[in-house]
Amino acid sequence: MHLTLRLICVAALCLLLVVVVDTDALWDRLRNVQPGWIVAATLCLIAQTMLMAQRWRLVAVCLGVTFSYPWALREYLLSQTLNQGLPGGVLGDGARALRSAPGTGNRMPATQAVILERAAGQLGLLAVAMIGLTFALFAPGALAVAQGVVVRIALAAVALCILGAVIAVVMRGSRPATLVRRCLPTWRIGLVQAGLSVAAALLNIAAFAACAQATGTSLDLPSALVLVPLILSAMLIPLSVGGWGWREGAAAVVFPLIGASAEAGIAAGVLFGAVMILSLLPALPLLIWRGAGRPVAAPSP
Repeated sequence: MHLTLRLICVAALCLLLVVVVDTDALWDRLRNVQPGWIVAATLCLIAQTMLMAQRWRLVAVCLGVTFSYPWALREYLLSQTLNQGLPGGVLGDGARALRSAPGTGNRMPATQAVILERAAGQLGLLAVAMIGLTFALFAPGALAVAQGVVVRIALAAVALCILGAVIAVVMRGSRPATLVRRCLPTWRIGLVQAGLSVAAALLNIAAFAACAQATGTSLDLPSALVLVPLILSAMLIPLSVGGWGWREGAAAVVFPLIGASAEAGIAAGVLFGAVMILSLLPALPLLIWRGAGRPVAAPSP
């Protein structure tokens, strides 16, 4: 039933987008894509996966599960492949959590590592968006969006940060807070994790900006930092398959804010989805390579 509902939602969204936009303009943009920018976007997403695999490995080590980086990269690529092809976008992560559990013992640390690693990725994207928004607010004309829109986005971001701070204070000393502290035992590890998350988010944003450029829309740095995270966040909506439909819908709404057409946003979103699949091609030979460095339990730090 859930699968049917997701497929219906994706189909309905795609049909709605096709009905309300100029399809001729959309197809023209997709037919005339620039291959060089597609290559750049693909390389950005591959590099992002490499960073995320290392981030996952470091989180797992702090929780007492160790495995090699090549094994982590292999499993991350395979999990992304499943996420792209299966509804919900998290089934691949569930499989990654099960496969990274050492032996037949306690699977909780492996599951926690995957959940926290994904959460770190979203926090990295939020941090980048906040940096871009701050720059746009204090640099007049930096963002090609009406000032009122920028202020509303800023107020929403501040409210979100306040809510997060309140939740953090309330949950201080709770089991989740203790778990986070275990994953960030020192400032050095915290800085490394923050660096990996921000770098991965920047690569994701750069890949989308490259797809926009490939379809004829140039995004300046502030616009990319502020608006692209909004588009990518739409992919987290559970009623989707690989983020299709929601990503394009969000882009169709956001792109007019910078003076671009809805068709330009949809074209960039469609190409980004295709590039995501293209960036997973390295996973194909890994399907038959078992590799070494499987997870083993380690003493808790």
